[in-house]
Amino acid sequence: MEDCHSTGLAAANMLQKRVLMKAYSGKTEGNQNSNSTLSVPEKHGIDVLREPNLNKGMAMTLAERQVLGVHGLLPPCFIDQETQVKRCMRHLNDKPTPLEKYIYLCSLQDRNERLFFRLLHDYLEELMPIIYTPTVGLACQKYGVLFRRPRGLFITIHDRGHIYDILKNWPVRNVKAVCFTDGERILGLGDLGCQGMGIPVGKLALYTGCASINPTYCLPVTLDVGTNNEELRNDPMYIGLRQPRVRGEEYDEFIDEFITACKARYGSSVLMHFEDFGNQHAFRLLSRYLDNTCCFNDDIQGTASVALAGILGSLRITNNKITDHKFVFLGAGEANLGIAELITLKMVKEGMSLQEARDRIYMMDSRGTLSYSRTDLTEHKKHFSKDMPIMKNLEEVVKLVKPTALIGAAAAPKAFTKEIIEEMSRNNKRPVIFALSNPTSKSECTAEECYTWSKNQAVFASGSPFPRYEKGGDVFEPGQGNNAYIFPAVALGVMCCGSIRIPDELFLAAAEKLSSMVSEKDLAVGRVYPRLKDIQETSVHVACAVIEKAYEMNLATVLPKPKDLESFVRSQLYSTDYRPYVPTTYDYPC
Repeated sequence: MEDCHSTGLAAANMLQKRVLMKAYSGKTEGNQNSNSTLSVPEKHGIDVLREPNLNKGMAMTLAERQVLGVHGLLPPCFIDQETQVKRCMRHLNDKPTPLEKYIYLCSLQDRNERLFFRLLHDYLEELMPIIYTPTVGLACQKYGVLFRRPRGLFITIHDRGHIYDILKNWPVRNVKAVCFTDGERILGLGDLGCQGMGIPVGKLALYTGCASINPTYCLPVTLDVGTNNEELRNDPMYIGLRQPRVRGEEYDEFIDEFITACKARYGSSVLMHFEDFGNQHAFRLLSRYLDNTCCFNDDIQGTASVALAGILGSLRITNNKITDHKFVFLGAGEANLGIAELITLKMVKEGMSLQEARDRIYMMDSRGTLSYSRTDLTEHKKHFSKDMPIMKNLEEVVKLVKPTALIGAAAAPKAFTKEIIEEMSRNNKRPVIFALSNPTSKSECTAEECYTWSKNQAVFASGSPFPRYEKGGDVFEPGQGNNAYIFPAVALGVMCCGSIRIPDELFLAAAEKLSSMVSEKDLAVGRVYPRLKDIQETSVHVACAVIEKAYEMNLATVLPKPKDLESFVRSQLYSTDYRPYVPTTYDYPC
């Protein structure tokens, strides 16, 4: 009997190894929600521990260690993922600066992908400022020193004619979303060239952290056409091309080849996410590809959608309609112009004519108000130009226009002065003031300044996080108008329904749904956004609203339309739970 039993075990072990090396080849995915779905790696031995989407660390069972050939390579300790999370948080809390915390999280993602996203899922509100703004801005500035291992693709202007071949070097074939930048306008920090790679890497981490999109589907790309930042070009630590930026026809042909190559490699429905392009390219490129490519620009459409959601949320505090509001914008770049256009779309939906809606929006750029007499206005800026003198002082504009809402996205720190906020408060019982510039150092004012100068009457939101504020018995928890409420959920919805395009109407639907999810409890402390800790659940509902609109506009290609959209979306979500690597075995009787 013992010999028979040993023979049975040997046969079982042989079966396990055959399954491991041949039968599954790492391709078994199944339901992303299932933590019991078998997924046997194709790799063996120490290579398993070196692969971040396979490595479980000490959470590997004894059987897995033996079958995968890693027994002895790990300490003889067996812990679950929950304990690993606690260990990671202990390590993280020992790091003295946000940048060192960022470096630790990057190294964790490079070692154990599921554990990284589990940590992000469990502590998103705490970790969001680390993996994204404001810390990611500093990380990009120092990216040349911090670079450790490939996290995406670097494609240069010198690679023209060979871009498809470079895409083939990426080890994953089933890419569904590409986030790409040329590094010209990184947050409010300007031209960081090739070092802007931290932005698409961070954005796609939020695809998974906020909306549970499978990270395997996501590809970060930096398109290096040079940099006009002379300090960077002269820095021996700089990792990009040391040349001025390429412009004009050569640049356009480069972008066109890249997008065409991505469609050829990953399919015509691959989502192309423009990120942190300069003003002179952002609107132009979006207009060029919007009608023939599944694409969006987060700086324009994502910012617009999250800002509009905040405005719609503020209506429940000010107790009026959006058509009752008059807006002044500090800054007329891609962010503010995108917000203005989406506000216009919402006002038109509420019954205003297009021109009536535009007449309620006043904008200033670095040269002053957008006035008819100016000859330097782009087509998008002309939409909001006024028959008024060119004014360069924001306080004077506020006194003249008497807006109900003041929105800043000009990376002009301290631009919302005490005098301006006091003037807003004299003209409005509950002035709406959004300081949306990133990172925190570029914010137009702080939450404390806004509340103090308005005598706690302002409805405030910001682009970067600010702490809880208490004064005179009033408690405020300022809402962060973080694009993470929008772009991951929109991407999830688009990918689930196979939308062929992403028009502004989908972002309007996202904004309306997001604003509807703000609770009365949130509003009571001045929050105009749902709590960040609930963002995974929020993203599911926003994605459903996007999908519903896509089907309504005949953009969806997943047919027939699922009867239960929420269940359908949830079935597509990525699970951070570890999956077993060893199939269940059993013995035959002798």
